[in-house]
Amino acid sequence: MNPVWTLGDWLQYLFSFIFVIGLLLLLLWTLRRLQSGTSLLRKSKNRLHVLETLSVGARQKILLIRVDEREILVGISAQQMTALSPWPASPASDKAQAPETENPPS
Repeated sequence: MNPVWTLGDWLQYLFSFIFVIGLLLLLLWTLRRLQSGTSLLRKSKNRLHVLETLSVGARQKILLIRVDEREILVGISAQQMTALSPWPASPASDKAQAPETENPPS
């Protein structure tokens, strides 16, 4: 066995190392996507999404949640969950309650 490594040997080991690292990164990316619940080929159709989370204490959090097209703030403690912002009855009633702009008199 020849103890001297040639340039070809070094390149072969380098490309093998890069290939293995690339496979590991691809596997980690795939596992992360599967863990988050989203499909690799299509977008998730979940109606409920957590947009932001803020920790305000050891066991208290505030979450901004989107349900369909509505957003709501929820306070979470160890004992309960509380809606911190009003929950509209339905998207249709939101539009009916919104003030309409009037044309100013000329």
